[in-house]
Amino acid sequence: MELKLFFKQAFPNAIEIEEKIDLIFTKVEYPKGTILLRPENFSSKVFFIEQGLIRTYYLNNGKDITHEFFDHNAFIAPVDCIYYNKPSLYGFEVLENTRVSVTTYEKLVDSKLFEISGMKELEKSVILNQLIQGSNKGLGTHVETALNRYNFMLQKHPDILLRAKLGHIASYLGITPQTLSVIRGTRL
Repeated sequence: MELKLFFKQAFPNAIEIEEKIDLIFTKVEYPKGTILLRPENFSSKVFFIEQGLIRTYYLNNGKDITHEFFDHNAFIAPVDCIYYNKPSLYGFEVLENTRVSVTTYEKLVDSKLFEISGMKELEKSVILNQLIQGSNKGLGTHVETALNRYNFMLQKHPDILLRAKLGHIASYLGITPQTLSVIRGTRL
C-alpha cells in the first residue's frame, strides 16, 4: 500500500497530511540484498514499507541473527537512535525487491506532522508495535518449544518460507538450520 493511501485510511479528514507527505517522504526502490542500515548505525531514518520484505538483525560474536521481519504497511526506524540518542543494535536488510517511502525523524518533527490530530498516537503505536514484537520474540525464544515458535512464525508471516532465506528464518527462531529442516519435514 502506498504511504498516501495508508494515511488516507488512517486519517480520512486530514487533507494537510497528504500535502506534507510529498514534501517529507521520498520513494525509493531497493533490490534484494541491500543493507539499509548496519548494526551500530546512528541513523534517524524512518521507513514505510509499501511493498517488499525487510528484516532487522543484530550481530552476536560476529554472527548475524535475525531479530524480526517487517512486511508491507509497516513503519520501521532505529528507535534507539531516535529516542535515546544511542547507536542502534539493529541493522536493516532488504530480503526481496522492496519499495519504501523514507524520511528522517527530524523532517517529521520540523514538518509539524505530529501536531495533526491523531499523529502522536500513530507514532506511539509504531513504537509500541516494535517493542511488543521484540518482547514477544524474546519471551517466546526462552519459554516456547522450537515447534511452537515455528508455528507462531507461520501464523504471523504465512508466506515467510517463500520470501526469506532458511538461514535467516532459523536464526529468527533461535534454532539451527538442521533443526528447522527437521521441523519442516515433520509438518509436511
